[in-house]
Amino acid sequence: MKIKFFYKYPKTLLNKGTGFLSGYTHSLNPYTGCAYGCSYCYVRQMPVSMFRKEEWGTWVDIKKKAADLLRKELERAKRKGKVTIFMSSSTDPYQPIEYKEKVTRSLLEVMVENKPDFLFVQTRSPLVRRDIDLFLLLKDRVRVSMTIETDREDIRKHFTPGAPPIGARLKTLQLLADAGVPTQATIAPVLPSSEEFPEKLRKWVNRVCVDDYFMGDGSGGKRTKNLGIFSMYEELGLEEWYDPSAYQIVYDRLKKVFSTEQIYLSQKGFLP
Repeated sequence: MKIKFFYKYPKTLLNKGTGFLSGYTHSLNPYTGCAYGCSYCYVRQMPVSMFRKEEWGTWVDIKKKAADLLRKELERAKRKGKVTIFMSSSTDPYQPIEYKEKVTRSLLEVMVENKPDFLFVQTRSPLVRRDIDLFLLLKDRVRVSMTIETDREDIRKHFTPGAPPIGARLKTLQLLADAGVPTQATIAPVLPSSEEFPEKLRKWVNRVCVDDYFMGDGSGGKRTKNLGIFSMYEELGLEEWYDPSAYQIVYDRLKKVFSTEQIYLSQKGFLP
């Protein structure tokens, strides 16, 4: 699928943390739109997507001069008090165009110069490994959260054909852990997975967050329901995995290899 790219000059970058992200003072999105175009992405049901004519996953706005803008906004925000940042809430900061544009890296460089109290980086992209040098400079003020919804590549291809392979994400977790970067694996949404999934994660992380459509899409699952995702489970004969109780299957498996203090549910797993 061909992606259309647009260059934009935003007036603001730091958005007030609200709703699901109310534990943060700000959210930060280096891009608008996301080339991964995951089938179940709740952003498809948000104004940023619905007011565009093009389908979600087919366009990306690249924010130009973002570093200069963040430098000013971060200074201003820090004068008012504590600053905790969630990057990103409605895009992947390491989607493929980041290889070329390096908007996310430029923002990290600003945050290394003038450190926020905490930065949470949410991605499903192996490209995040490129910035290990900057994460290490942020020390314990950063956590990198790698989305790994399942350990089954057939399931990944069915629900998110445009997203990076699971093996590459696991390898990236290993590289982050080996370098000493604070990390977690985020199983969000909970997709069908194998019984061995927790063992694969335990090699590289000591912190796991579990989230699903019903807890995490900001509307009790209504946004996801409107996307018709249930039919994708029906196609595979895995309807039982599309249920408010399905997360318990994975949670119980995780408890066999992680302590309960290492497993976080929904919003608690994303807090600073």
